[in-house]
Amino acid sequence: MEKRIVEGALSVVERQGIKFTMDDLASELGMSKKTIYTVFRDKSSLMIAMVDYVFDIIKESEAAVLQEKNLTLPQKFRKILGVMPESYSNFDFTQFYALEGKYPEVYERVRQRLESGWEMTLSLIEQGVAEGVFRDVDYRVFQLAFEAAVERFLMGDELEQTGIPYMKALDQLVNIMVDGIVQK
Repeated sequence: MEKRIVEGALSVVERQGIKFTMDDLASELGMSKKTIYTVFRDKSSLMIAMVDYVFDIIKESEAAVLQEKNLTLPQKFRKILGVMPESYSNFDFTQFYALEGKYPEVYERVRQRLESGWEMTLSLIEQGVAEGVFRDVDYRVFQLAFEAAVERFLMGDELEQTGIPYMKALDQLVNIMVDGIVQK
């Protein structure tokens, strides 16, 4: 039931943005608000579950990239940095800038998830440096720079104001960050 509600909420957010109502969600799911509230105590807890759901899928996608045998180390690295599950490739993540004021606990969860789970990515940098594929860079600086840019994409309104889609901005960021460390 929880997964069905979260997926339904993500569909509603994709169409209407984060200002959706629980009535909108109930209509989408064909169930009562009361039923939704038996699973999630409020909209904020639902939104936190949505954040965790999307980030968990991203982590699963990263793990799948690591298993791909036909990719070089730089290809894997590039793909992991820009990984986005197919079902969310058209999702407008730029609308999350509005979270900080109205849903600070959801904003904080997004920030926490952005800053955690870097082990696979950092191990690829270390491996690339050891193999001479990447220049010797401080991986912590790389992580901080990447996190800061993605957080700004998600939590600022600049992308929305300029009309740059999140996935296009993420792709450009990955290109800038990776091309800056790959040996020529």
